[in-house]
Amino acid sequence: MLKDMIALTKPRLLRLNVFAVAVGFWVASKWDISWLSLLFVIIGSTLVIASACVINNYWDRELDQKMERTKKRIEYINHLRPAFVLWYGIILGVAGFAVLYVWVNPLSGWLSLLGWFAYIVIYTMWLKRSSTWSTSLGGIAGAMPPVIGYCAVTNQIDMGAWLLFALLFLWQPPHFWSLGIRRVEEYRAAGFPLLPVVKGVKRTKFQMVPYVFLLLPAVFLLYYYDYVGLVFLIVSLLSSVVWFIHTLSGLKTQDDEKWAKINFLISVNYLMLIFILMVVNTTWR
Repeated sequence: MLKDMIALTKPRLLRLNVFAVAVGFWVASKWDISWLSLLFVIIGSTLVIASACVINNYWDRELDQKMERTKKRIEYINHLRPAFVLWYGIILGVAGFAVLYVWVNPLSGWLSLLGWFAYIVIYTMWLKRSSTWSTSLGGIAGAMPPVIGYCAVTNQIDMGAWLLFALLFLWQPPHFWSLGIRRVEEYRAAGFPLLPVVKGVKRTKFQMVPYVFLLLPAVFLLYYYDYVGLVFLIVSLLSSVVWFIHTLSGLKTQDDEKWAKINFLISVNYLMLIFILMVVNTTWR
């Protein structure tokens, strides 16, 4: 039972998002870390993000059976029963919001609720089944974790919060569309109106280009406003250029699956590198 409950929180996705929360907290703290506050923001964020993942699994349980990548999730739900899974998700969310609101600050609590609402209602219940805009607008939820961590320290939405939001918001569509191109037939069979399914692979590649390109000014502005140091600037700009060049190469390649696989791997490693550099090269207070 416990194993099924943990699996429904999407542990790999959960770890990445909680790490993003910690990175945002670290950047705002500028090495003057309140470890107790960091602990509370991690606990609260973990519970809220886990809640969103559990309820997403509950809501998508029928469609997930149609895809190789997700079909095993129904086993976890059936072991626990759907009604239990729904209440499990709700309780996690309420507990997480309470921790953030009471023991961190109200702003972090409301931001977590906004991210939860964007993921569950806007993305999962509405756009995922009806529009190619699901990936882009769904990015609102995915961009919230570092903002929550950042605002846990600053208790205000300033330029740093907006830049962290922009970085994650821009990163998500090309990352997810790379996966979508690789598994386009699975998404088509499942009935998800993903961009490569509705508009085609070529159109999707074109649409990825501006997102990756805009990462260049996003990482530069983090340095310009003195949130990170020169090492971050140099390495992140070079990494952004590498990803941008590879994304452009997709406009001419004939092997879409191979290109998309490499682009997906670049996107994953790009984000981890950026996060690690943010922590290591955060400017001092």
